[in-house]
Amino acid sequence: MKSEIDRRRFLLRAAGATLALPGLSSLMAKTADSLATVQTTQGAGIGAKRFVAVGNLLGFQQKSFFPETTGKGYESTTLLKPLEAMRENMTVYRGLDHGLKGGHFAVHTFLSGVLHHEAKNRQDGNVTIDQFLAEKVGNQTRFPSLTVGSEGGIHGGCQLSWTRSGVRVPPITNPEELFDRLFATDSPERRAQRGKENQLQKSILDTVNDEAKGLSKKVNKEDREKLDEYFTSIRDVEKQLELRRRWADQPKPNAPFDKPANANTVNDLAMLYELIALALQTDSTRIATLEIGGCFLPQHLGIDKSYHGLSHHGNKEDAVKHLIALETYQIEHFAKFLNRLSGVQDGEQTLLDSTSVLFGSGIGSGNSHTNSDLPIVLAGGGYRHGELKKVETKGIKKVPLCNLYLDIAQRMGVEAESFGTSTGTYS
Repeated sequence: MKSEIDRRRFLLRAAGATLALPGLSSLMAKTADSLATVQTTQGAGIGAKRFVAVGNLLGFQQKSFFPETTGKGYESTTLLKPLEAMRENMTVYRGLDHGLKGGHFAVHTFLSGVLHHEAKNRQDGNVTIDQFLAEKVGNQTRFPSLTVGSEGGIHGGCQLSWTRSGVRVPPITNPEELFDRLFATDSPERRAQRGKENQLQKSILDTVNDEAKGLSKKVNKEDREKLDEYFTSIRDVEKQLELRRRWADQPKPNAPFDKPANANTVNDLAMLYELIALALQTDSTRIATLEIGGCFLPQHLGIDKSYHGLSHHGNKEDAVKHLIALETYQIEHFAKFLNRLSGVQDGEQTLLDSTSVLFGSGIGSGNSHTNSDLPIVLAGGGYRHGELKKVETKGIKKVPLCNLYLDIAQRMGVEAESFGTSTGTYS
């Protein structure tokens, strides 16, 4: 005899999702008993608010990153020197974090402020700010968001972006794949095939939705909560399918250059940043993230140690020297990205003025495995910049990093009173 629940697994590969009906203990028990390069933005996106987050999985050397002087007169440190030309377009923050512990196992909270195991009973789960924004404004573009990053490494793949239902957003891992997303056009035959796939996936979703609704009348409160989470996952996929149907016959923008040769995030930060800039310019998306993972190690820097291994430097001079070289390289490319955005006219302002660009990490010190005093830079977005802001880190006046995220959301036109662990907007 088959169980009342045949835990069927529905694979919606083209929608980028896997839906598995959760195990429902109350029904299982009953069954067991019974069985014993464009220089202006294009299209409708001119002047629209945008958001980009760049995260580093292993943090930065705090002594070489943070200035001692606050305000507009802060000194240019070793790691901030590449950003000196963008000084008036950015703010450095000191003291912002989520008040969490866990080292590498808390780095996934960088854009959410919430640990996985504490997300269950929260209305928004551990959704990250990029996906939170994508829910609100992502339907205005072909791609609600673009998640770029490296997979692999000792602590797993990209951990920067998470949906409301607690699902990790798999990253685009190389320039070739990102280029195809932005510019490659399917043949008429492939578009027809995708249409059939969309119809099949919709039919599958309708079936599992009806089945889950039927089950919700038969289960206890605990299992009903599991089904609520399941319904959220279904709605996520439904939104993806609807968006894909809407854009199916809309032409993609023309590519400004030939498709780059296949390379990974480690070796081609410059191309990834350029493609993200083009995604914003062409209004293909208004939200993007880039995570630099533990396997980051550009060969031309002449470093023969693993990035992750170096992060546990034990204050050894050679290891710290290599880390600063790796971190400086990352910040140099970030500076070039900001400069690139500042050179693009977006209506009456620049693309950088339209885009809030966050740079930092969910870990403060890879060596001591701390998640406090995170390295945070915010550029563009129409903010008044040009200084180092040091915030209160103790007591009732402590300022959570999520306050800054809420401020970013509101500036993007999202009507939200809270985000993550926020206690208000940043002031």
